[in-house]
Amino acid sequence: MILVDTSIWIDYFKSTPGSAAESLIAHLENEQVVALSVVFGELLQGVRDSREEKIILDHWRNLPKVDESDLFIEAGKLSYRHKLYSAGVGLIDCYIIAAAKTHRLDILSLDKKLLSAFQLVKDQK
Repeated sequence: MILVDTSIWIDYFKSTPGSAAESLIAHLENEQVVALSVVFGELLQGVRDSREEKIILDHWRNLPKVDESDLFIEAGKLSYRHKLYSAGVGLIDCYIIAAAKTHRLDILSLDKKLLSAFQLVKDQK
């Protein structure tokens, strides 16, 4: 299963040809995508109208979710232990990393800092 970062969802919703959205489409078709509230919250923050809001919420409702209990606490601990804040990785990205680590998920993202931090956390266990 895979967590999809906001950057990929934005490409997907824009229907950018030849983009990372194609990878997301394949994962969606194979039912490999897990939704995370913080990602969908970021997406909703950028909606321009009720039609976009409906599309995003429809995806949210139809995707499986992970248990998000204590993930912000885990995110803070990961940030502290791996000095992620000083590396420019914010709490939302740490939250995504904590969710992936806790639930043994991969991350699909265009954010190089997020992916680098995720690899660091996975390597150091």
